[in-house]
Amino acid sequence: MTDSAVVPAPRGPQAAEPLIAVRGLVKHFPVRGRGVVRRQVGEVHAVCGVSFELRANETLGLVGESGCGKTTTGRLLLNLVPATAGEVRYRGRDLVGLTRREMRPLRRHLQIVFQDPFASLDPRMTVHELIAEPLRIHGAYGVEGRAKVRELLKVVGLNPEHGNRYAHEFSGGQRQRIGVARALALRPKVLVLDEPVSALDVSIQAGVINLLEDLQGEFGLSYLFISHDLSVVRHVAHRVAVMYLGRIVETAPTTDLFASAAHPYTQALISAIPLPDPRKERGRQRIILAGDVPSPADPPSGCRFRTRCPKFAAELTPDQRTRCTDEVPALVDRAVGHPVACHYAQPLRLV
Repeated sequence: MTDSAVVPAPRGPQAAEPLIAVRGLVKHFPVRGRGVVRRQVGEVHAVCGVSFELRANETLGLVGESGCGKTTTGRLLLNLVPATAGEVRYRGRDLVGLTRREMRPLRRHLQIVFQDPFASLDPRMTVHELIAEPLRIHGAYGVEGRAKVRELLKVVGLNPEHGNRYAHEFSGGQRQRIGVARALALRPKVLVLDEPVSALDVSIQAGVINLLEDLQGEFGLSYLFISHDLSVVRHVAHRVAVMYLGRIVETAPTTDLFASAAHPYTQALISAIPLPDPRKERGRQRIILAGDVPSPADPPSGCRFRTRCPKFAAELTPDQRTRCTDEVPALVDRAVGHPVACHYAQPLRLV
């Protein structure tokens, strides 16, 4: 699935109201000093003013480098970590600030599949017990519980007879299918998929991705698909949001993003996707980013990408560089056809 020559994702479903609406989401983690008292000496700006929508039966890809805040955003979406500020509305109800008791009935509708299937499954429990646990917690196991678990195993492509085995007896791809079955047990409406195939071999990734696509059609699911692999996201997502250092810098329908990426960071990510044709691969344009990602505990002023932006030093005038340093670019449509957070955005076709 790392091949860039994949079939573009279908157009996303149109809906009047989003299933989930995120507005101005912020999460700052405290940094504490050493010693007995351990006073707070700073903050890690993990997520800063993130806004997006997720519609019914849609897959939104959230992409970016490691440490950009993708996973934290996914956990904030499910209220697994408390937000510093902002709103996360599910069918109009704000989840931010709800207690564990208030969130419990909503957990049926909002589930997560973790990156590492082995770490997320209790090794002391059989596969049947793992999948049955959410059913028992929500009082939905009943007399048909065993049959429900067997059906879930069948749905995700596993042998129902293997429910008495333990997670360590399965391969990585099979363990991820167990995680998917567990997440589907309560028939949710939204799944947060946190790097669901990044820990799997390339040969196994396709099977899991095809499974997720089939389940979306069968159960009417909406996915927030978190990944650093744009070639995978290109295949599965209807829309893509690109994240850098806690902020979304560009968002667009998948086909539009790959046809006319406008933010320099998005362009650099797309240029790194390998092409299957050796001649095109040798002659293509590469965008190499200099330096490392700045610390989220001390992000740059203005545009957070300016310290690595190829245009900043090579193409912009002194006045333009001053604007990038002093003014945070808003995520708006700058006559490129979709929102982009760059003062001097220019569409560029790379693949």
